[in-house]
Amino acid sequence: MAAFRYLPAPLRRAAVHAGAPSYTVGAVAVLRRPDGCLLLVDQRHSDGWALPGGLLRRGEAAAAAVVREVREEVGVDLDAATLPVPHAVVTASVRRVDVVFVLDVAAGLDARQEDDAEVKRLGWYALDALPPLSRPTGDILRAIRLL
Repeated sequence: MAAFRYLPAPLRRAAVHAGAPSYTVGAVAVLRRPDGCLLLVDQRHSDGWALPGGLLRRGEAAAAAVVREVREEVGVDLDAATLPVPHAVVTASVRRVDVVFVLDVAAGLDARQEDDAEVKRLGWYALDALPPLSRPTGDILRAIRLL
């Protein structure tokens, strides 16, 4: 496409932007107790139970996003400097990338529902007794081989 290089820069950028795939990027935490139970949240904006987490803000690092979201949703303070290497879960069919931090936590972790309009309730669930999951949460748990 020889003519492309002769287009003004704004038009070239617009053409590339229009043709390039666009993905949403989220950061989620799999908080797992020693008994294998996972912390899940029931959010107002989605069907099914989900992992604590959310979308990254523009320019925000995934570690910072998961620290922020976990604090907002379940009142747990994570230290970005001590987070494990995350998994990247790409769901191309819906153009979504999830950065997944799997954290083994103490049995007595004090997770609590914050005054967050997003979260209706939270709970710890064994893998063999999970409540109905949101589709993205099921995708993530299968991708990291917990389901």
